[in-house]
Amino acid sequence: MKTKVLNMADIHIDDFFHDCARTLVHLYNVFPRLTSLYVDDIITPEPVDEFGLPGKRHQACFDSFLWLAREGYIHYCERVRLEGLDQVVLTEKSFLRLCMPSLTTEPESLPEPVLQKQRTLGWQFRETLKSGTSHQLNQLCQHFFTDIHHPNQE
Repeated sequence: MKTKVLNMADIHIDDFFHDCARTLVHLYNVFPRLTSLYVDDIITPEPVDEFGLPGKRHQACFDSFLWLAREGYIHYCERVRLEGLDQVVLTEKSFLRLCMPSLTTEPESLPEPVLQKQRTLGWQFRETLKSGTSHQLNQLCQHFFTDIHHPNQE
């Protein structure tokens, strides 16, 4: 019983990693253009409460945007109420990390240019969001957030 409670307590971390991964992929797909980023682009829209305030899940997603900005993963010009951010772009740090090799390896039977593309964290984030597990997504996010140097920069 205690284990079940502990696992349920970390759902917010799974949601955070999911929100960050979707945000990074969304911005990677339009890089280097400045774009608007809304919570509804990342999670399923939720109804507001009787006072017109967003729910906890909506607020958590919006707060993940702000965290990514505070930690230097994205830049933005201004907030759009509690709905999103305007003029958003990946930072150099995020762009380089998304272009770097990921944790997984693919069969060597593919042509090298295809392998290079499929080895990137950006590609792996996309694929894991489509058909991966929460555990796989969490591992990719942890790798993304903790990897300090691009392999070719040392």
